[in-house]
Amino acid sequence: MSAKVPLTFMPEGKMVQVRAGISVLEAARRSGVPIRTRCDGKAACLMCKVTTDGQGLSTIQPMEQRKLAGLDAEGIRLACQAKVCGPAIVCVPEDPLRAAVRKQLERQREEPLW
Repeated sequence: MSAKVPLTFMPEGKMVQVRAGISVLEAARRSGVPIRTRCDGKAACLMCKVTTDGQGLSTIQPMEQRKLAGLDAEGIRLACQAKVCGPAIVCVPEDPLRAAVRKQLERQREEPLW
């Protein structure tokens, strides 16, 4: 049986205990943290990019490295390929549609009522 390790999803700060060896994408799904994907974790759509400091995740494999084309140097990983090995923190970008709605609501709040 694999040991449980802490995984923190930012910017929410949601910390969960996950089985070592699980992908970040699967951990997010089980924890109710939305990460966009179309390929169901096959590293084809590249939508599941997350940012990390690299701590607590598996080393990047050649296929993921090719897909990211240098973005891994900036701390970008594919959630479907990165496996949790130890305590880790990943930053999940805001869904583009949710971000657009949030920005529109902020603009509306700033507008005068008359």
